[in-house]
Amino acid sequence: MTLSELDLPLPVLRVFAFAWGAMWGSFVNVVVYRVPREMSVVRPGSHCPGCGAPVAAFDNIPIVSWLILRGKARCCGVRISPRYVVVEALSGLVALAVFEAIVVPLPGDTSLLHAGSIFLGDFALAMALLAAAFIDAEHMYLPDKITLGGTLFGLLTPSLRGLGWTDVLLGGAVGFVGVWLPFVVGYKALRGRAGMGLGDAKLTMLAGAWFGWPGVAFAVFAGAMQASVAAGIIYLVKGKIEEPESVVKDREEIQKAAAEGDEEAKQLLELDPLATAPEEGLMGARLPFGPFLCLAIIEWMLGREWIVDRWLPLLGP
Repeated sequence: MTLSELDLPLPVLRVFAFAWGAMWGSFVNVVVYRVPREMSVVRPGSHCPGCGAPVAAFDNIPIVSWLILRGKARCCGVRISPRYVVVEALSGLVALAVFEAIVVPLPGDTSLLHAGSIFLGDFALAMALLAAAFIDAEHMYLPDKITLGGTLFGLLTPSLRGLGWTDVLLGGAVGFVGVWLPFVVGYKALRGRAGMGLGDAKLTMLAGAWFGWPGVAFAVFAGAMQASVAAGIIYLVKGKIEEPESVVKDREEIQKAAAEGDEEAKQLLELDPLATAPEEGLMGARLPFGPFLCLAIIEWMLGREWIVDRWLPLLGP
């Protein structure tokens, strides 16, 4: 069966896409909470963060349950972070955007199997990037399970994006080396400490494995631009840019362990760019770069043809 033979109106498919995304948004919330804490994302099932009681199925409906319960657990009344409903809503919107921007424009003679593979592949990438963005925003940490796993998936599926093996292999290499060499090796040679973590290099490697070197170039450029704007706004509003609370807490624990003679902690203090407090002022502030890289990769995934047609001509012949 082909897309033109699918006897379902677009509004129904759009509703399905949003609902599908919101449903998986619940799983993204599990990943965001559990992966940094080295917990299983499978067991135990959803439970109350306050008293630990299992969450009933009717209280686990994406978006709806949080709104009905007004952001509180039914069992003990503990406050449930708005992040949960935000992630579910974003997941639904991203799924809808993938359907609208990538699936709808496909030729009518495209098989449902091929169209579905394209949708599921891009949707899986978007969910992984959404999870990575929220984890990095809270912990300034990008899990290898997402960056390396996503890179491998991208390397294995170039045909879904009209690319060849050379495109994705070269893109992955450019993505990693293009960040690792100047910002990890070079910066450390000049300042004695890496300017960025390897997680960012692995994330740009993922961008290259999915979209070739043009995806890397856009991700780094657009990510840096958006991060600069965000940093400026935060600094103007708050007068400073603060590190995530979890990062400060982890650094204090590492420093305490190092002071007590822990050799592993001492090595972390020497190697980890987050092991020392940031310098004063805007130029010394630390802002997680991962969320902006993730945003830029999703932007390229959804609008790369428009970006190329609209903006590249402005750069000249």
